[in-house]
Amino acid sequence: MNWGIELILIFLSISEFIFKKFIMEDSIFRKDGTAQGVAKQRMIESLAQPDKRVIFDPIAEHFVLGASIIKIMGHKLSVWITKKFTPGFHEHLMARTRFIDDLVEKTVAEEAEQYVILGAGYDSRGHRLKLNSTIKIFEVDQNEVQNIKRSKLPANLTETEHITYVSIDFNTQSLSEQLIAAGFDKTKATIFTLEGVSQYITKDAIKSTLQEIGELRINSDTTFFMSYVDKRLKDAPKDCFGEGYRNAEKKAKTVQYLSAKVGEPWISLYSHEDIKELLDEFGFTLTENKCLKDLNSVYFEPLGRKLPENEIFNLEHFAVAVKKQS
Repeated sequence: MNWGIELILIFLSISEFIFKKFIMEDSIFRKDGTAQGVAKQRMIESLAQPDKRVIFDPIAEHFVLGASIIKIMGHKLSVWITKKFTPGFHEHLMARTRFIDDLVEKTVAEEAEQYVILGAGYDSRGHRLKLNSTIKIFEVDQNEVQNIKRSKLPANLTETEHITYVSIDFNTQSLSEQLIAAGFDKTKATIFTLEGVSQYITKDAIKSTLQEIGELRINSDTTFFMSYVDKRLKDAPKDCFGEGYRNAEKKAKTVQYLSAKVGEPWISLYSHEDIKELLDEFGFTLTENKCLKDLNSVYFEPLGRKLPENEIFNLEHFAVAVKKQS
């Protein structure tokens, strides 16, 4: 047997073991399963050659169990393995990451003086994006998650004084009160991002969040990003994938099952109309609503990595809304 092929088969066997042992069974990822999963994909993308990668996150590896194995496998093999499980999944997450990166950098360059990361998890934008040095960043999450994250951050990080960690129990504490106590300025233009969270919390919780965001502004502009899972996933799952995507219904069920398996089941799905009505209710104007299908030619085609239609993964959408000062 060709040694190259044999080596690939060995890595596949190891990956399959890890996949089954730590995700399909009761997992050691129980506390931070999805956060680790997203960080792993950012790490994989960062292993690509500089002229072939969509994003670069040198911090992601610190949050990933088995990072050394992934480094040995490299970008191409790691993406190929991910594709074997769910085609387009890696590219979907990278498109979401890059879309938010671009939005944050553009908004901060134009007007925003504050950036609030809701459900921050293992987000690293405060460290890796080229933002104005005067921007104040608030990372909002549960105290337990933040403690895990801060214990894993590399010790040599510099210029971290612009980041404020805001711990919150969403069941008992007010978002607006916690942010104001942490130094949030209601008069400054702000961007809020809620990435990969809406499917895990109730629709009432989303409404409460938007209401509190409204209370956090006095004659200031607000930009709000929210990703959401398409409700057609329940009734017409094939509509959430590209034409010819193999086993679309099975893949849809598998993704939901794995999320539930690490303790984070999907409980809230939305349509485009639902999102527009929700934002309208709180005075926001929907300005963009994208998914991998829209961003495939923007981010991947210029790198020679454009996905074919039968690998398009459109379960999640990326919505941007604005609320201008009155």
